[in-house]
Amino acid sequence: MDHEKTILLVEDNPDDEALTLRALKKNRVMNAVKVVRDGAEALDYLFGTGAYAGRDTREQPQLILLDLKLPKIDGLEVLRRLRADERTRLQPVVILTTSSEERDIVSGYALGANSYIVKPVDFEQFTRAVGQLELYWLVLNVPPPRRAG
Repeated sequence: MDHEKTILLVEDNPDDEALTLRALKKNRVMNAVKVVRDGAEALDYLFGTGAYAGRDTREQPQLILLDLKLPKIDGLEVLRRLRADERTRLQPVVILTTSSEERDIVSGYALGANSYIVKPVDFEQFTRAVGQLELYWLVLNVPPPRRAG
């Protein structure tokens, strides 16, 4: 069943990507992690367009970890488009960003984020946060049923 529990990490900063992958590994998260590096690539992956044309979009990630400050299309716009589409409207999305700006937090929740986490700079604190994410979203949380199509 774990093969269905892919994590989509939408992160343009190589250091933050490495940190997140290291924290997942340290927490023994065995789920596959697909990394995309900008908002346009995230949307192409999720909707099976562009470089991902032909990808079976019935197979969606169990969890999307979404940065806000992204090239091409920012994270809030990615979230807006996910929530506007029937195929991805219920997809669990955790905003994982360095922004603690109130307007970003309010916008994230207003657009339907399931959770908003400000990336801690301390690796041990970040590792604990990622472990809690994994426990909740990949083990305890019951996701919405997958839709054909």
